[in-house]
Amino acid sequence: MTALRLGLVAAAALAAVAIGILVGGVPLAPADVARALAHPAGSDDAAVIVWTLRLPRVGVAAVVGGALAIAGFLLQGMLRNPLVDPFLTGVSAGAAAAIALGVAAGVAAPFVPALGFVAGLATALLVAALARRGTGIDAERLILAGVSLSALFSAVVALVLTRLGPSSAQQILAWLAGSLAGRTWGSLAAAAPYALAGLALSVAAVPALNALRIGEARAGAAGVDVARMQWLLLAAATLLTASAVALAGIVGFVGLIVPHLARRLVGSDGRVALPASALLGAALVIVADAAGRSLMPPAEIPLGVLLAFVGVPAFLYLYLGPTGKARLWGA
Repeated sequence: MTALRLGLVAAAALAAVAIGILVGGVPLAPADVARALAHPAGSDDAAVIVWTLRLPRVGVAAVVGGALAIAGFLLQGMLRNPLVDPFLTGVSAGAAAAIALGVAAGVAAPFVPALGFVAGLATALLVAALARRGTGIDAERLILAGVSLSALFSAVVALVLTRLGPSSAQQILAWLAGSLAGRTWGSLAAAAPYALAGLALSVAAVPALNALRIGEARAGAAGVDVARMQWLLLAAATLLTASAVALAGIVGFVGLIVPHLARRLVGSDGRVALPASALLGAALVIVADAAGRSLMPPAEIPLGVLLAFVGVPAFLYLYLGPTGKARLWGA
């Protein structure tokens, strides 16, 4: 039954890819899309739209959604807290502050994503250092450090916004709202190595993550190096989150909600729930991006804004529904 459900999740992800390619501000017939996919070097309008605009965005959306969902799954499992999301480590706040300062200082637009990526990693390292307890990581200190630094960097962003002109402020707000506009194959190639490294670390940590579900003390008694695994999980989640932020800005609720949905569908075993989370996260962001660029053409609804409108009611239902917190853990 679990294998069947995972197969259905994979089918849903493939359907989302098809929707992402077919849907957009310019209507394309399925036959035109199929012909364009079969002829990548074609020069007609359909081929240009599919290969230059839609396929890169679908690829970026899949990486962003999958990375955030996996990061959320890892952190929720490590901290045993269903309300944790990938931005707890301060990656988004640090990246936003660096981008705001960079725009204010006149940093060229092509370097802005790299600036956000580096700043996000640096902030996560600082949060981890503040949360260190002996050789491991203290969950409460990690949460407090992440929330505190996020508040500080949010204040920095607000201060910068009050001092900038409308055009520069608009560039910063576009990152804060989350968007895939203008993303290309080059954007995906720049972030893919870090996302793949985070994915590899995540897969390596799955057995330890399963053991941590029964508690740190019992996992240690079972032979798991808890401190080492905590650092491995945090490194994986940080790389994945920073890659997503560099690609799309701040996109909320994916890493918070999707792991809960995956656990409900396939259970809590990381060997199945992790790929399910990745597929569901990719599908969600692909469909949300397609909706954002097709609902009000030629304008686009920011990805982060659209996901917030969907994510808040969904999460409130999951948390406040008939089975309460048990629903969050897939019980």
